[in-house]
Amino acid sequence: MAGLAYMLWQRKQAAAVAAISQPPKSTGGQAEKSEMPATESMDTVAPPDLLELHVGYGLVSLVDQAQGGELLERIRAIRKQTALDMGFVVPSVHIRDNLQLKPHEYSILLKGIEVAKGELVPRHLLAINPGNAKKGLEGKPGQDPCFGLPAVWIAPTEKERAQMDGYTVVDGPAIIATHLTELLKSSGHELLGRQEVQNLLDNLAKTYPKVVDELIPTQLSLGVVVRILRNLLRERVSIRDLRTILETVGDYTTVSKDPDTLTEYARQNLSRTISRQYANSDGFVHVVSLDPMLDRRLTEAIKPSGGDQVGLSPSLFNHVIAAVRQAIERVVGQGYQPIVLCSQSIRSQLYRLVSPGVHSLAVLSPTELDPKTKIQAIEVVRLPHEAETV
Repeated sequence: MAGLAYMLWQRKQAAAVAAISQPPKSTGGQAEKSEMPATESMDTVAPPDLLELHVGYGLVSLVDQAQGGELLERIRAIRKQTALDMGFVVPSVHIRDNLQLKPHEYSILLKGIEVAKGELVPRHLLAINPGNAKKGLEGKPGQDPCFGLPAVWIAPTEKERAQMDGYTVVDGPAIIATHLTELLKSSGHELLGRQEVQNLLDNLAKTYPKVVDELIPTQLSLGVVVRILRNLLRERVSIRDLRTILETVGDYTTVSKDPDTLTEYARQNLSRTISRQYANSDGFVHVVSLDPMLDRRLTEAIKPSGGDQVGLSPSLFNHVIAAVRQAIERVVGQGYQPIVLCSQSIRSQLYRLVSPGVHSLAVLSPTELDPKTKIQAIEVVRLPHEAETV
């Protein structure tokens, strides 16, 4: 009887997997798919999917609409929202079951490589401590898989109490959806290729043909435009206002054809977009600023050839980077987004030096902020005292 019960359970799981392997009906964009081609020639090797979500067999019910799963609908909503936020339609998310994962584990793959992973506790909710919640909530200690915040797995009956204590309570589908959303924001530059950019240009040319025709390929190649758009997305700047970006780039091609330099010019003309992204409801942008003397020293020390190397002594250079990182940690601990304000000439280099390991970092210059935006410095990074007299 035990063997018969196990066989029936296997059939049920196989049926559920078969159900989610059918592509859902389109809702305006590409449908999320999870099946391989029925026949494949042995003369070709299929490239990896750009985006994949693998789930353990215990999470199959979350993506099976026949069992009330809502994850597919959430993923559709995510793709629509990220298209509005980032300015291009992200590729379909291919969902597959993976028997190599633990029953309630999931993983997110980018170009066939796992880039994120998490595990859910069945029949439990995740109560996340945003930093100011009361301690002492009963449950299984855990961690938010997306942002690494301390959390507790609780029974559904404890949800109301946890919310009253200041916790953010989410269910399994919300955890996976949030993790996927954050990955799309941080990896948008990797998802944008030549074909996606060409589609954007073709669509813009229907309304503004001169903007496209006069720039590509007369002044710039498609590859340079791709690099400029990727530079913007890498720092989470939306490329939705493509007309402004291309017109700005076209205006400055006589000055430089370097994609990094042209990116900086484009950012300045996207000041409203950038300001709206980082300002709070009162119009304030809370930043970590550099002391004017430190900013000037860094500006003078940047080598004319560009790049990330600066002409400072190794000890002073390490001190500056460490001081900026420590200020960022203190600001994040107070609940603010990490935003560093510096002069335009060192903005891109400072971002490359400080961004590794810092989640959602933004490095801005005053020229990239709308004049109506109010700036408030939460932390100020200064030169060490012995360096001020050098």
